[in-house]
Amino acid sequence: MTCSANTESLACSRGGSVSAKGIYSALSGAMAQNQRLETISNNLANSSTTAFKKDKQTFSEFVTANEKPPQIMTVPRIAASVESFYDMQGGDRAYVDASGTYSDFSQGALKNTGGALDLAIEGKGFFEVMTPSGISYTRSGAFKIDADGRMITSDGLAILREGTGDPAQRTIQVSGKNVTVGYNGEIYDGENQLGKISLVDIENKDALKKIGNSLYTLKPNYEAAPHVARDLKLHQGFLELSNVNVVDEMTDMIQASRVFEATKEAIKAHDSMDEKLVNVVPKV
Repeated sequence: MTCSANTESLACSRGGSVSAKGIYSALSGAMAQNQRLETISNNLANSSTTAFKKDKQTFSEFVTANEKPPQIMTVPRIAASVESFYDMQGGDRAYVDASGTYSDFSQGALKNTGGALDLAIEGKGFFEVMTPSGISYTRSGAFKIDADGRMITSDGLAILREGTGDPAQRTIQVSGKNVTVGYNGEIYDGENQLGKISLVDIENKDALKKIGNSLYTLKPNYEAAPHVARDLKLHQGFLELSNVNVVDEMTDMIQASRVFEATKEAIKAHDSMDEKLVNVVPKV
């Protein structure tokens, strides 16, 4: 909408801001629900992935846009008046901010597979694995033995023994004929004890970042040091399933879809209001 410099009607300024402010509120809600739908879709896609931990979207509602950080929206510092109220660039309206996602590390169900190299963690903790970029962490215990006799993940990453020093010196070498693992992670190859599988925990789970293939690494600039996990049991012949509840996720998806459609209708309504205001404002 374009207003003439000589237009004295307050409706002109309102037509350029009131409907826009409503659109800002509705649009923020639509964007937030869209991100929520993407998160739910990813959870559903990984509902059968071993030891997958579902993600949840978090939102913040700002009572007014003036509470937003300055780099996101700048509100002019002017004297308060009826006229200036309509020039706050949406600063008088509440809206939604999608503040991010977090992983839910609640326990997944354990499935009996009978596989000697299938290991499931019951409790808090992660396996340490060696990757080309350093040590990473996983709860997916579908292991196997490579051509060199090392215990590895399904993606070929070496599982580490408990200890310190060079990770390359902590790989687990087994014959694969009679491997047994105790609740505490002690591993035997026949009658030969090979030490303990490295099981660690990180207190601040916010420091963990998913990097794909059921692996986690530590986020930069987070003060988080892994420590030996104690509050767990290791079950041989079992795998931990995903903690995604498909019914709950589908319910959340339906709800998010309905809210998204509602915000789209709100945007259309404000756009219609803008058109009507343009028609009633006299042109000078």
